[in-house]
Amino acid sequence: MLRYLTAGESHGQALVVIVEGLPAGMVVTAKDISDELARRRLGYGRGPRQKFEEDEIVLLSGIRHGRTLGSPVAIEIKNSEWFRSDVWHEEMSPAPGKTKKPLTQPRPGHADLTGMQKYGFDDARDVLERASARETAARVAAGALAKVFLAQIDVSVMSHVLQLGGARNENAARPKPHDLQKIDESSVRCFDSAAEAKMIAEIEAAAKDGDSLGGIVEVLAYGLPVGLGSYVHWDRKIDGLLAQAIMSIQAVKGVEIGDAFETASRRGSQAHDAITWDANDNSYKRETSLAGGTEGGMTTGEMLVVRAAMKPLSTLNRPTLKTVDMVTKQETVSFKERTDVTAVPAMGVVAETMVALVLAQEAQRKFGGDSVDEFKQNVQNFAQRIR
Repeated sequence: MLRYLTAGESHGQALVVIVEGLPAGMVVTAKDISDELARRRLGYGRGPRQKFEEDEIVLLSGIRHGRTLGSPVAIEIKNSEWFRSDVWHEEMSPAPGKTKKPLTQPRPGHADLTGMQKYGFDDARDVLERASARETAARVAAGALAKVFLAQIDVSVMSHVLQLGGARNENAARPKPHDLQKIDESSVRCFDSAAEAKMIAEIEAAAKDGDSLGGIVEVLAYGLPVGLGSYVHWDRKIDGLLAQAIMSIQAVKGVEIGDAFETASRRGSQAHDAITWDANDNSYKRETSLAGGTEGGMTTGEMLVVRAAMKPLSTLNRPTLKTVDMVTKQETVSFKERTDVTAVPAMGVVAETMVALVLAQEAQRKFGGDSVDEFKQNVQNFAQRIR
């Protein structure tokens, strides 16, 4: 079973991720991981910190001479901001001491107040450093490994921005894996140039007002085998696993598999994917993708479609959100930690990561294999059997 654990704080020395369950013999380089981390920093509307968050990585264990060993892979992502500033050396020091500047005005929409209440903290930084979306860099590093693993059986995972603020891509055509470079070259990671221009205008208007924007991304997975997930137990249904993974992303408040919300208003005769037989390929096909490539909690082998809805970021460049100082109990406005106008394009890369990790977990659960060759052979045997 593939599993992973992240550790680290936003302004701490580093983030760390440990990935367990990858088979031996998988070719992996530091560049595979660095390239994915660079994609996470993409997107018009990001703050200036993206220019100095270099995401320098160190492969600590589990990889030798460019190949996985079958043992846990440990990756460190150094925080370049911490190394450049003595302020964070003192503020985030693990040595005994106390901060000189406690944050006592919790920000609405963040984990600040509830986290302080839950753990008994009197300084919001004890919460926000771990709750920060900076943590997703460690997940993206893990997801890079998951993508390399899935590529062994020709599975690819990609994303694009469907909506940013009020601007939406109305083009019904979905991108294919070979379109990913074009999407990443878009300043908002949008597949449609007309929608891209509208999204940029939305960002510029929000930036002028010191405000923020949310949006929707769509994640697509191609080349999946039949049967990842299970109908046998509620906690192994692929839809549920994907939903939990997507909803774990900071600021994501909604998830959709296929055309779920639109399909809810249709009649049953128009809501399901008809099954056909492809004699040339000796396989069953679905004529549409209304269910998003899943049925009964399992992948059908068709294109997987998952959408994630991100709320507007809660920290604004022009702070106006009302809060209460936890010491004086007086009304005030929330403090401003570093922020972006929008992080929707970057969230798409994180959503790719979470989908890839779920698919890799379920592929390893179903097919197993201590080595890459054994894993691939198991997949081939299964594909032959169902034909």
